[in-house]
Amino acid sequence: MSLIDPLNLSYTLRNLATRRTQTLLTVFGIALVVFVFIATLMLEDGLKVALASTGRSDNVIIIRTGATNEVQSGVSREHASIIESDPGIALDSRGQRLLTKDVLVLVSLKKRSDGLPSNVNLRGVNFISQSFRGDIHVLKGRAPTPGTREVMIGDAVNRKFASTEVGDVIRLAGTDWPVVGIFSAGRSAFGSEIWGDAEILLPAFRRDRFSSLTFRIKSDTTFDALKTRIEADRRLAVTVQRESSFYESQSRMLGLFIRYLGTFVSVVFSLGAIIGAMITMYSSVANRTREIGIMRAIGFSRFAIFRAFVKECLLLGLVGGIVGAICSLVLIRYQLSTTNFATFSEVGFGFHATPGILLRGLLFSLIMGGIGGALPAWRAARLPILSALRGS
Repeated sequence: MSLIDPLNLSYTLRNLATRRTQTLLTVFGIALVVFVFIATLMLEDGLKVALASTGRSDNVIIIRTGATNEVQSGVSREHASIIESDPGIALDSRGQRLLTKDVLVLVSLKKRSDGLPSNVNLRGVNFISQSFRGDIHVLKGRAPTPGTREVMIGDAVNRKFASTEVGDVIRLAGTDWPVVGIFSAGRSAFGSEIWGDAEILLPAFRRDRFSSLTFRIKSDTTFDALKTRIEADRRLAVTVQRESSFYESQSRMLGLFIRYLGTFVSVVFSLGAIIGAMITMYSSVANRTREIGIMRAIGFSRFAIFRAFVKECLLLGLVGGIVGAICSLVLIRYQLSTTNFATFSEVGFGFHATPGILLRGLLFSLIMGGIGGALPAWRAARLPILSALRGS
């Protein structure tokens, strides 16, 4: 009996259709587990995309040696000037160095939803950085005027926090800062920040050091050579990283937390789905005892019976997996924010679906179906022919 011939497939479908309620409940349970499993993977991948797309592989970021993020880092003006003179820094069409000396501080804003405060990154930049730092463009208003206390708000911050519209004034470090623009940063984490002039932020927040330096590397300069040259300078004590690698590393701890939590929830839910599949298949075996005996009597082997029942449960798993995968695609429309464990500030990100994630969800559903059907199928295959023929 071939498992792939149309008669066998129609036989399987008819058997599942006779137990519609149990079949639908089992499919729903598997779909729910697959939905949670895929949502977790999409969430983790969305966070990685948000932070990894924050940096570019042809940009270099420099922070103090030993610091794991920009908040902890500090680069003095003297050291920044030495680094700024490096011949590996690219120039724009006007001969200006494509470099920004950033200041990053945490500020507290009130959420729109409940009025509770939460940390947000306030980044001081020089505004040439907009030309080489990802997809930065102003959605409303304008960019801040250099040398003023004006700020522009990332779109993710604008969606979540109160008093962040163009024309509003936010109070930071005991001073009023007018909001003159809302900017988008594509899918990058820059959209979860507030930007102002670095030279104004430094004295306002009583800082005397930059948090980091970021610049575009010349096309004829290799990253390894530049890294070796700068890190070998004993005056500096800094670490040189590709910008893309640096921001990707910022998501590692939070990504692991999401993955482990999601995996735990998925495993707990999957146990229920597997038990549901087992109950469905054991019920099928009990109701088809005589049918199994007849199939054995006319020449079907135990292995053929085993395969037929396992295939039924695999089909349940596949249908549940497809339903769960389709439902999970709705999540792409939603944006979330959470605390980045690296900086303890809010970071906005969305669910990100890929073919690989969806295939992993379907594979997970097939595994659940196979495990749920294995024991009932084994019982069906081991039924003695005479006892099965006498069954009701």
